Amino acid sequence: MLLPRLQPPLRAAISAVGRGKPQSCLNEAFAALSVKGRNPAFGLTFVRHASHAQQGAVNKAKDGPGKRLGAKRTGEQYVIPGNIIFRQRGTLWFPGDNCAMGRDHTIYATESGYVKYYKDPEKHPKRQYIGVVFERDQVLPLPRNSMRRRKLNMVATKMETPPAELESLEKIEVRTDLVIDGDGAKVVSIKAKPKAERRGEEGRNLTLGKGYMYREANWEIGRAAERAKVKVKEFKPRDRWAAWRKAAARQKANREKRIVGGKKKKK
Repeated sequence: MLLPRLQPPLRAAISAVGRGKPQSCLNEAFAALSVKGRNPAFGLTFVRHASHAQQGAVNKAKDGPGKRLGAKRTGEQYVIPGNIIFRQRGTLWFPGDNCAMGRDHTIYATESGYVKYYKDPEKHPKRQYIGVVFERDQVLPLPRNSMRRRKLNMVATKMETPPAELESLEKIEVRTDLVIDGDGAKVVSIKAKPKAERRGEEGRNLTLGKGYMYREANWEIGRAAERAKVKVKEFKPRDRWAAWRKAAARQKANREKRIVGGKKKKK
Protein backbone atom coordinates (compact mmCIF):
# COMPACT_ATOMS: atom_id res chain seq x y z
CA MET A 1 0.00 0.00 0.00
CA LEU A 2 2.90 2.37 0.78
CA LEU A 3 5.04 1.30 -2.19
CA PRO A 4 3.27 3.48 -4.85
CA ARG A 5 3.57 6.49 -2.53
CA LEU A 6 7.32 5.97 -2.15
CA GLN A 7 8.12 5.68 -5.85
CA PRO A 8 7.93 9.41 -6.87
CA PRO A 9 10.26 10.73 -4.11
CA LEU A 10 12.65 7.83 -4.64
CA ARG A 11 12.90 8.46 -8.36
CA ALA A 12 13.44 12.17 -7.79
CA ALA A 13 16.24 11.47 -5.31
CA ILE A 14 17.87 8.85 -7.53
CA SER A 15 17.77 11.13 -10.58
CA ALA A 16 19.46 13.87 -8.53
CA VAL A 17 22.16 11.46 -7.37
CA GLY A 18 22.67 10.00 -10.83
CA ARG A 19 23.09 13.46 -12.38
CA GLY A 20 20.06 13.38 -14.56
CA LYS A 21 20.35 9.79 -15.87
CA PRO A 22 16.89 8.27 -15.83
CA GLN A 23 16.52 4.76 -14.51
CA SER A 24 14.45 2.29 -16.42
CA CYS A 25 13.53 0.07 -13.48
CA LEU A 26 12.94 0.59 -9.80
CA ASN A 27 15.36 -2.24 -8.90
CA GLU A 28 18.14 -0.53 -10.82
CA ALA A 29 17.33 2.69 -9.03
CA PHE A 30 17.68 0.95 -5.64
CA ALA A 31 21.00 -0.59 -6.76
CA ALA A 32 22.34 2.79 -7.84
CA LEU A 33 21.18 4.32 -4.59
CA SER A 34 22.93 1.64 -2.55
CA VAL A 35 26.21 2.16 -4.42
CA LYS A 36 26.25 5.94 -4.47
CA GLY A 37 24.69 6.39 -1.05
CA ARG A 38 27.98 5.65 0.71
CA ASN A 39 29.00 9.28 0.37
CA PRO A 40 28.80 10.82 3.88
CA ALA A 41 27.68 14.10 2.37
CA PHE A 42 24.56 12.45 0.95
CA GLY A 43 21.47 12.44 3.20
CA LEU A 44 18.02 11.02 2.51
CA THR A 45 15.12 11.44 4.96
CA PHE A 46 11.65 9.97 4.87
CA VAL A 47 8.63 11.35 6.76
CA ARG A 48 5.70 9.04 7.43
CA HIS A 49 2.40 10.79 8.07
CA ALA A 50 -0.41 9.21 10.09
CA SER A 51 -2.91 7.39 7.92
CA HIS A 52 -5.81 8.09 10.35
CA ALA A 53 -6.66 10.47 13.19
CA GLN A 54 -4.86 9.93 16.47
CA GLN A 55 -6.88 8.41 19.31
CA GLY A 56 -4.93 9.50 22.33
CA ALA A 57 -7.97 11.18 23.86
CA VAL A 58 -9.60 7.79 24.43
CA ASN A 59 -6.91 6.70 26.88
CA LYS A 60 -7.01 9.80 29.04
CA ALA A 61 -8.52 9.94 32.54
CA LYS A 62 -12.30 10.10 32.53
CA ASP A 63 -14.39 12.42 34.64
CA GLY A 64 -17.58 10.44 35.31
CA PRO A 65 -20.75 11.65 36.97
CA GLY A 66 -20.79 12.28 40.71
CA LYS A 67 -22.01 9.55 43.07
CA ARG A 68 -23.94 11.95 45.32
CA LEU A 69 -22.12 10.97 48.48
CA GLY A 70 -22.52 12.65 51.83
CA ALA A 71 -25.22 13.26 54.44
CA LYS A 72 -28.83 12.80 53.34
CA ARG A 73 -30.38 13.52 56.76
CA THR A 74 -29.20 16.11 59.26
CA GLY A 75 -29.14 15.86 63.03
CA GLU A 76 -32.54 15.61 64.78
CA GLN A 77 -34.31 15.07 61.44
CA TYR A 78 -37.17 12.57 61.51
CA VAL A 79 -36.66 9.32 59.57
CA ILE A 80 -38.59 6.10 59.03
CA PRO A 81 -37.20 2.56 58.58
CA GLY A 82 -35.27 2.32 55.32
CA ASN A 83 -34.40 6.03 54.98
CA ILE A 84 -30.80 6.59 53.89
CA ILE A 85 -28.95 8.82 56.34
CA PHE A 86 -25.39 8.88 54.98
CA ARG A 87 -23.74 7.68 51.75
CA GLN A 88 -20.00 7.12 51.85
CA ARG A 89 -17.04 5.23 50.42
CA GLY A 90 -15.39 3.47 53.30
CA THR A 91 -16.35 3.68 56.96
CA LEU A 92 -16.09 7.35 57.84
CA TRP A 93 -19.26 6.87 59.94
CA PHE A 94 -20.40 3.69 61.68
CA PRO A 95 -23.98 2.57 62.43
CA GLY A 96 -25.13 3.18 66.00
CA ASP A 97 -28.44 2.60 67.79
CA ASN A 98 -31.34 1.65 65.49
CA CYS A 99 -29.18 1.95 62.34
CA ALA A 100 -27.51 -0.49 59.96
CA MET A 101 -24.90 -0.43 57.19
CA GLY A 102 -25.35 -1.67 53.62
CA ARG A 103 -22.75 -3.43 51.49
CA ASP A 104 -21.72 -0.10 49.89
CA HIS A 105 -21.20 1.44 53.38
CA THR A 106 -24.54 3.28 53.23
CA ILE A 107 -26.01 3.92 56.68
CA TYR A 108 -29.80 3.70 56.92
CA ALA A 109 -32.40 3.74 59.68
CA THR A 110 -34.04 0.58 61.02
CA GLU A 111 -36.58 2.34 63.29
CA SER A 112 -38.65 5.51 63.16
CA GLY A 113 -37.15 8.39 65.12
CA TYR A 114 -34.69 11.28 65.05
CA VAL A 115 -31.12 11.19 63.69
CA LYS A 116 -28.19 11.69 66.04
CA TYR A 117 -24.48 12.05 65.14
CA TYR A 118 -22.26 11.17 68.10
CA LYS A 119 -19.10 9.51 69.44
CA ASP A 120 -18.92 6.65 71.90
CA PRO A 121 -15.54 6.55 73.70
CA GLU A 122 -16.51 3.43 75.64
CA LYS A 123 -17.09 1.49 72.44
CA HIS A 124 -14.22 2.99 70.37
CA PRO A 125 -12.08 6.08 71.10
CA LYS A 126 -12.00 7.47 67.54
CA ARG A 127 -15.02 6.17 65.64
CA GLN A 128 -18.00 8.35 64.73
CA TYR A 129 -21.50 6.89 64.94
CA ILE A 130 -24.95 7.68 63.55
CA GLY A 131 -27.98 6.60 65.57
CA VAL A 132 -31.73 7.05 65.75
CA VAL A 133 -33.63 7.88 68.96
CA PHE A 134 -37.37 7.86 69.65
CA GLU A 135 -37.46 11.29 71.30
CA ARG A 136 -35.90 14.48 69.94
CA ASP A 137 -34.34 15.53 73.27
CA GLN A 138 -32.73 12.12 73.88
CA VAL A 139 -28.91 12.12 73.90
CA LEU A 140 -26.58 9.47 72.53
CA PRO A 141 -24.62 7.49 73.60
CA LEU A 142 -26.80 6.04 76.32
CA PRO A 143 -25.22 4.76 79.55
CA ARG A 144 -24.18 1.14 79.41
CA ASN A 145 -26.70 -0.14 81.98
CA SER A 146 -29.65 2.13 81.15
CA MET A 147 -33.01 0.85 79.92
CA ARG A 148 -33.39 0.75 76.15
CA ARG A 149 -36.44 1.98 74.26
CA ARG A 150 -38.10 -0.68 72.15
CA LYS A 151 -40.69 -0.75 69.37
CA LEU A 152 -44.04 1.00 69.90
CA ASN A 153 -42.21 3.49 72.15
CA MET A 154 -42.34 1.13 75.12
CA VAL A 155 -39.81 0.99 77.93
CA ALA A 156 -38.31 -2.36 78.88
CA THR A 157 -39.29 -3.33 82.42
CA LYS A 158 -38.89 -6.46 84.44
CA MET A 159 -41.85 -8.82 84.14
CA GLU A 160 -43.39 -10.14 87.32
CA THR A 161 -44.11 -13.85 87.12
CA PRO A 162 -46.78 -15.26 89.43
CA PRO A 163 -45.80 -18.10 91.74
CA ALA A 164 -46.04 -21.59 90.33
CA GLU A 165 -48.53 -22.67 93.01
CA LEU A 166 -51.12 -20.06 92.02
CA GLU A 167 -50.78 -20.92 88.31
CA SER A 168 -51.73 -24.54 88.92
CA LEU A 169 -54.78 -23.61 90.96
CA GLU A 170 -57.68 -22.23 88.98
CA LYS A 171 -60.09 -21.82 91.80
CA ILE A 172 -60.10 -22.13 95.53
CA GLU A 173 -63.33 -23.51 96.87
CA VAL A 174 -64.30 -22.59 100.41
CA ARG A 175 -66.78 -24.68 102.36
CA THR A 176 -68.28 -23.67 105.63
CA ASP A 177 -69.75 -26.56 107.52
CA LEU A 178 -71.34 -26.07 110.85
CA VAL A 179 -70.13 -28.89 112.97
CA ILE A 180 -71.22 -28.85 116.55
CA ASP A 181 -68.59 -30.42 118.73
CA GLY A 182 -68.42 -30.54 122.35
CA ASP A 183 -67.31 -26.87 122.38
CA GLY A 184 -69.89 -25.79 119.79
CA ALA A 185 -67.21 -24.29 117.46
CA LYS A 186 -67.47 -23.77 113.67
CA VAL A 187 -65.18 -25.72 111.36
CA VAL A 188 -64.13 -24.22 107.95
CA SER A 189 -62.70 -26.56 105.33
CA ILE A 190 -60.79 -25.21 102.27
CA LYS A 191 -60.49 -27.38 99.19
CA ALA A 192 -58.11 -26.54 96.32
CA LYS A 193 -59.37 -27.40 92.85
CA PRO A 194 -56.69 -27.96 90.17
CA LYS A 195 -56.82 -25.98 86.92
CA ALA A 196 -58.70 -27.81 84.18
CA GLU A 197 -56.89 -28.23 80.87
CA ARG A 198 -58.66 -27.93 77.55
CA ARG A 199 -58.88 -30.90 75.27
CA GLY A 200 -55.81 -31.20 73.08
CA GLU A 201 -53.73 -28.88 75.29
CA GLU A 202 -52.71 -31.36 77.91
CA GLY A 203 -49.12 -30.84 78.95
CA ARG A 204 -48.52 -27.77 76.73
CA ASN A 205 -45.55 -25.62 77.68
CA LEU A 206 -46.08 -22.07 76.37
CA THR A 207 -43.03 -19.80 76.42
CA LEU A 208 -42.77 -16.08 75.73
CA GLY A 209 -41.19 -15.64 72.29
CA LYS A 210 -40.48 -12.81 69.88
CA GLY A 211 -43.13 -10.13 69.65
CA TYR A 212 -44.28 -10.86 73.22
CA MET A 213 -46.36 -13.84 72.10
CA TYR A 214 -46.77 -17.13 73.91
CA ARG A 215 -45.95 -19.92 71.50
CA GLU A 216 -44.66 -23.45 71.65
CA ALA A 217 -42.10 -25.12 69.42
CA ASN A 218 -43.04 -26.40 65.98
CA TRP A 219 -42.45 -30.03 66.88
CA GLU A 220 -44.85 -29.67 69.81
CA ILE A 221 -47.49 -28.09 67.56
CA GLY A 222 -47.17 -31.05 65.21
CA ARG A 223 -48.13 -33.41 68.03
CA ALA A 224 -51.45 -31.65 68.69
CA ALA A 225 -53.42 -34.51 67.12
CA GLU A 226 -51.49 -37.03 69.17
CA ARG A 227 -52.19 -35.14 72.40
CA ALA A 228 -55.90 -34.89 71.55
CA LYS A 229 -55.91 -38.64 70.84
CA VAL A 230 -57.13 -38.14 67.29
CA LYS A 231 -56.34 -41.09 65.05
CA VAL A 232 -55.28 -40.24 61.54
CA LYS A 233 -55.71 -42.76 58.76
CA GLU A 234 -52.34 -44.19 57.87
CA PHE A 235 -51.19 -43.53 54.33
CA LYS A 236 -50.69 -46.67 52.29
CA PRO A 237 -48.81 -46.21 49.04
CA ARG A 238 -50.34 -48.12 46.12
CA ASP A 239 -49.41 -48.90 42.52
CA ARG A 240 -48.78 -45.51 40.88
CA TRP A 241 -48.45 -47.09 37.43
CA ALA A 242 -51.94 -48.56 37.63
CA ALA A 243 -53.33 -45.24 38.82
CA TRP A 244 -51.70 -43.45 35.89
CA ARG A 245 -53.17 -45.95 33.39
CA LYS A 246 -56.66 -45.52 34.85
CA ALA A 247 -56.36 -41.74 34.70
CA ALA A 248 -55.16 -41.86 31.07
CA ALA A 249 -58.03 -44.19 30.10
CA ARG A 250 -60.53 -41.89 31.84
CA GLN A 251 -59.19 -38.82 30.05
CA LYS A 252 -59.32 -40.62 26.70
CA ALA A 253 -62.94 -41.65 27.27
CA ASN A 254 -63.88 -38.07 28.16
CA ARG A 255 -62.26 -36.78 24.97
CA GLU A 256 -64.18 -39.31 22.87
CA LYS A 257 -67.46 -38.31 24.53
CA ARG A 258 -66.81 -34.66 23.74
CA ILE A 259 -66.05 -35.50 20.10
CA VAL A 260 -69.21 -37.59 19.73
CA GLY A 261 -71.30 -34.89 21.41
CA GLY A 262 -69.91 -32.24 19.05
CA LYS A 263 -70.76 -34.30 15.97
CA LYS A 264 -74.36 -34.81 17.14
CA LYS A 265 -74.85 -31.07 17.64
CA LYS A 266 -73.62 -30.34 14.12
CA LYS A 267 -76.17 -32.72 12.62
